[in-house]
Amino acid sequence: MNMNWQEVCDDKSLQDLPYKVELNRFGQIVMSPASNQHGHFRLEIGAEIRSLMPSGKVIVECSVNTGEGTKVADVAWGSADFFKKYGMQTPLDVAPEVCVEIISPGNTPEEMDLKAGLYFKAGALEVWFCDASGTMKFRRGLEWLPKSGLFPDFPSEVG
Repeated sequence: MNMNWQEVCDDKSLQDLPYKVELNRFGQIVMSPASNQHGHFRLEIGAEIRSLMPSGKVIVECSVNTGEGTKVADVAWGSADFFKKYGMQTPLDVAPEVCVEIISPGNTPEEMDLKAGLYFKAGALEVWFCDASGTMKFRRGLEWLPKSGLFPDFPSEVG
């Protein structure tokens, strides 16, 4: 069954699932299980971003339209200017400046590379990755950065 994002959000049978739900380019649902550690990292990353940049907004599970369907960044940050321009539509047609993916055991490097490319094409300036140990990696386009250019004081590890 092909769906759009609003149909996914409105479908009562898909609410309160212990999975991250996304759509592929064919409108098919893709689900990934979310662990407690995954949830912990989302909170820690979001709280750290907010402490470093109180202006703008942090969104956990930020839905973004991409060329490959609706993807959901585990954490995203958009400036006040971003949200003034694009609001809080669901899903966003333009990616916020920072999109963060917490890598699950089932994620492959190719999958994460594809997702980063989709966020960049949708307008993200940086894509960050958090691995299972809490180590952070930062990317701007094809370039890996030693630290975030937008949040230079963001730690290289979260706990």
